[in-house]
Amino acid sequence: MPSLFLHETGALLRLTGPLLLAQVSQTAMGFVDTVMAGRFSAIDLAAVAVGSSIFFPVYLFLIGLLSAVTPLVAQAHGRGDGAAVRLAIRQGMVIGLTAGLLLMPVLWAMRPFMAWMGVDAEVIPITGRFLFAISWGLPLAGLFFPLRNGGDGLSKPRLSMFAGFFGLLVNIVANSLLIYGKWGLPALGGVGCGWATALSILAMLGCMALLLKKSRITGTERLFKIPALGALFPGSSLASFLRLGVPLGLALFVECSIFTIIALFIAKLGAQVVAAHQIALNFASQLYMLPYSLAMALTVRVGYTIGRKQIGRLRRIVRTGLVLALAGSVLTGLLVLGFSHEIAALYTSDLDVRRLAVSLLVFAAIFQIPDAMQVNCGGILRGCKDTKVPLLLMLAAYWGIGLPMGYGLGLMRLGGLEPGPQGFWMGLICALAAAAGLLGYRVRVILRRLEGQGTTAGRP
Repeated sequence: MPSLFLHETGALLRLTGPLLLAQVSQTAMGFVDTVMAGRFSAIDLAAVAVGSSIFFPVYLFLIGLLSAVTPLVAQAHGRGDGAAVRLAIRQGMVIGLTAGLLLMPVLWAMRPFMAWMGVDAEVIPITGRFLFAISWGLPLAGLFFPLRNGGDGLSKPRLSMFAGFFGLLVNIVANSLLIYGKWGLPALGGVGCGWATALSILAMLGCMALLLKKSRITGTERLFKIPALGALFPGSSLASFLRLGVPLGLALFVECSIFTIIALFIAKLGAQVVAAHQIALNFASQLYMLPYSLAMALTVRVGYTIGRKQIGRLRRIVRTGLVLALAGSVLTGLLVLGFSHEIAALYTSDLDVRRLAVSLLVFAAIFQIPDAMQVNCGGILRGCKDTKVPLLLMLAAYWGIGLPMGYGLGLMRLGGLEPGPQGFWMGLICALAAAAGLLGYRVRVILRRLEGQGTTAGRP
């Protein structure tokens, strides 16, 4: 058994490594945006914080919708069905482009919502221009994610890694030019972050398309040849894709929207509180790439193993993945606790903001364990193409438990706490713990169901 555990650990880590580096490039863009905007002014940092909190639920809905490509491709790859691989990627591109175009006006219409939520009047105009700029990245992302997820589903995550780092390079250069107004360009401040992000998504799309076109992976040949509409969505395949993808998109939206609502509630407490909250949340987001990358690897391994009908291996993959998630989250939590002052100093020289950020980073450290467990249980369920029930469970955890508790503790003096961001972080931790428990139980149910369907045991 130890040898089998080590075998599965090695297989998961070989997938997780490139996926992690790809996620490093993606989350580093947010880090770069936050740091560069903060160096420009505190108001611009607050505008980027509020704008990002509005943008990312929409962006994550698109990511979730198109993450249906990964299990579809992984299971087709396990069966050796190249035509199904190609079909899943093409369907994702059409659906992604359409969804991206439809979501753009949602971001354009956010100014009245920000005013209604009580966002500082000085921040709203900059945030509105930031959202308009970054919205142009949505249709581009709708084309990029099916290509990236298809490559990941084929167990070739190095392709998305290369595309991600190319996009990061473009983001850094574009931020430098557009935020500070170099080479004769106007200094756009935080708004420049929005345009830089859109340009970086375009760069990743072009790079990923080129890499797949030049690859010789089964299922990617003739990928960019435009088929007839009937061949693109045969029978009920569009409905099948949406039944898988829409709950995934809504689940990510539900998960991220609680952060958005909390950020908007916290915006009432002033720019310094918003800045400190953004520092803690941004660094937690950098660490999130570790469990999320493992969850993506679990999706691929679980989907491929189901395609091969190897239930014995499937159980080992699940156990191994969850043990790795737990161990990694304990280490990252200790990292945050040990270096909280140094972390805060990376983001700001304002001593008041820094002190508050340090206190919030303690909550971010505790946050690591339930967050890692819930996201990896979700990754396992995605590989099983189980999406509807997990969506309902996450709704219950985030909106039924986390948000009411955070609002009560953070603003309504529940438990005698003074109004502040700490209460909201307590609510987030409770939401994640509930989600981890509920999704973990769902994983057990699905594994028993697969066994009952007579899936044959395979070689280790």
